[in-house]
Amino acid sequence: MNEALLGHTAIVLAAVLLDLLLGDPRWLPHPVVFIGRLIKALEMLLRRRVSDELAGGVLLLALTVGITALSAWLLLQAAFLIHPVVGAALSALLGWTCLAARSLHRESNRVAEALRVGDMDGARRSLSCIVGRDTAGLDEPAIWRAAVETVAENSSDGVIAPLFCLMLGGPVLAIAYKAVNTLDSMVGYKNETYLRFGWASARFDDLANWIPARLTGLLMVAAAPLAGLSLKGAWWIMVRDGRNHASPNSGIPEAAAAGALGVQLGGASSYFGKRVDKPIIGDPLHPLSCAAYRGAVRLMYGAEALLVAAWLVFRI
Repeated sequence: MNEALLGHTAIVLAAVLLDLLLGDPRWLPHPVVFIGRLIKALEMLLRRRVSDELAGGVLLLALTVGITALSAWLLLQAAFLIHPVVGAALSALLGWTCLAARSLHRESNRVAEALRVGDMDGARRSLSCIVGRDTAGLDEPAIWRAAVETVAENSSDGVIAPLFCLMLGGPVLAIAYKAVNTLDSMVGYKNETYLRFGWASARFDDLANWIPARLTGLLMVAAAPLAGLSLKGAWWIMVRDGRNHASPNSGIPEAAAAGALGVQLGGASSYFGKRVDKPIIGDPLHPLSCAAYRGAVRLMYGAEALLVAAWLVFRI
């Protein structure tokens, strides 16, 4: 392994370890915060200057991703000019901020801990911080279902996808992916305000996540027996129900997780006061419970570990 490959490998491993050990410390400025501010500023500007909402949305996507990636590249170039060690350290720090395994575990675990002590209102409040659905009035199985679904879905968006980009293109590509993901979460809604303006961001997010979502599903299948879960069930339900979702990507990891856990996901949910009946994913072989949630977390970590291991073997 040459020096450049060794350096990149060290940066990726450092980013993964920092995420696993520290998560997202509240005191550390997070790039997503700055990306969000950039999106808001650009949206205001483009809505004033561009009359065609579809064209404005395309410009929003191009400018946001371009400015974010260019800023990260320039910052890293400056750091490497100071000293290679400074550049490598900043690369690892930027890569770390793109990963969310520990954060996803910590935030979802607040829901589990509240349910463990019988604090239903606390569980609903904590759940509302990590899901988009309405949480008021959810009973315990519905809360567990939402927790399992968000861990499964975000195993792709928040862990495997940015890690995959970090491995392929370093922190610049990982940051660019986070810009795409943040755009989708802010303007990718199918409502009157963003149906046209957010169309490009939503479709590009689908494209950016197409490979990572399927990679996540396969990694979850492989990780299932390591997590004490069903490999056969994960594979069968992923193949059978992976398309049972409004998103072309989210259903893949959710189906793999549902099959591995032997639980049923999907069904009725409420968003902004409106009932939405999602397609069913999986079979109800086991109840939605703390055991299912903890199994989903093990799957997430197992998928990440397998991706890192496979990448290391490939590079050697």
